[in-house]
Amino acid sequence: MAIKSCIQFTGLLFLHSFLFAQTALKPFPQHADYFKGVIKPNHISQQQLDKSVGSFYDNWKQRYINDDAGKGQYYIWTEGATGKNKCVSEGQGYGMIIVALMAGYDTASQRIYNGLYRYYKAHPSTNSKYLMAWAQTNLFKNADGSSASDGDIDIAYSLLLADGQWGSQGNINYLKEAKAILAAIMQQEINSNTFSVLLSNSIEYDSKDYFDMRSSDFMPAHFKAFGNIIDTKLWNNVNDRNYKLFISLQKKYSPEAGLVPDFIQHINSKPTPSRANYLESKYDGNYNYNACRVPWRIATDYIINGDNRSKAFVEKINTWIRNTTENNPDNISAGYTLAGDDMRKRNFEAMSFISSFAVSAMVDFKNQSWLNKLWDYIIGFDLDQYDYYDNTIKMFTIIILSGNYWAPSS
Repeated sequence: MAIKSCIQFTGLLFLHSFLFAQTALKPFPQHADYFKGVIKPNHISQQQLDKSVGSFYDNWKQRYINDDAGKGQYYIWTEGATGKNKCVSEGQGYGMIIVALMAGYDTASQRIYNGLYRYYKAHPSTNSKYLMAWAQTNLFKNADGSSASDGDIDIAYSLLLADGQWGSQGNINYLKEAKAILAAIMQQEINSNTFSVLLSNSIEYDSKDYFDMRSSDFMPAHFKAFGNIIDTKLWNNVNDRNYKLFISLQKKYSPEAGLVPDFIQHINSKPTPSRANYLESKYDGNYNYNACRVPWRIATDYIINGDNRSKAFVEKINTWIRNTTENNPDNISAGYTLAGDDMRKRNFEAMSFISSFAVSAMVDFKNQSWLNKLWDYIIGFDLDQYDYYDNTIKMFTIIILSGNYWAPSS
């Protein structure tokens, strides 16, 4: 009887392991089917593209994914880029998406993803346990209780990727958690009047900046994925209203370059680029270190979904950046006025700007030679030449550039 019981128990363990195996359903490389007409670098083989992504991921992972927060938690280290802060929700969101997409290549990806998830859950904002406090100090205490909308939006998207990658039958119900954070984002980080994205969940309807927005928080491909899961009409409204806003800003304030500012004010009445020193620096009304992400975020909607609004928006930027640089990536500056002029003392390379322009180039075959140059230029720099922000955006975007990015519902 003892031997039979042992055999039965072993069989149950095997069945449990089979049912809850952590096999990646969409392992890297995916070679996803992008929308018809979208291009990738074509001067090197797909194998070389994949190898470059994997090689950079190995180095990025070693540098930026840390586990010294304890209790099986992982976080994305900011490398001192934000002063005394050890981690910011922005980086946590980036990291959770990257790790989910690199599953299969990285055999430890689900364990690491779950650790990143546990860190996010261990540092909730004051107003919602589903939204993450925007920063943690060296003591792993929240800098304050407010959230940052972009971090939460990426975390939510990563949970949908995790559900698509591993299913939700294991220790973490990724889909359930995604629905919970999406409900919180809609309630606390989306303006219910203009459907613009609030800077954080500390901003209420009577706050002076209730009708202001960080431009890089508009992520239409993410929002379409959210609408496939929950609140479809509301997420469609978010996309429609923000496309209209961004197109009008581009037309009025940057007709030649097609750029938008880091921050936008007065969305409910007369949307304008923010004043200098609105929140972060004297360049808040320029195309600076927040807005530099806009071409990548918006172009992804065409790459994945074929939205013509996306293509029309970034094509103006593509035409301008190619002309102003004379098709030489080395001439890309780290910041521009909305007129398309270089900002003073910004004639240096920044991966956050260059990588984003590369993603926007993917929307049309006429950018093929330009895209090829950008890929070589981006890959030519190693990890030690940049910090957390530039390296992490590079990591995220080369997954897209290599053809290995996919939407949760695909």
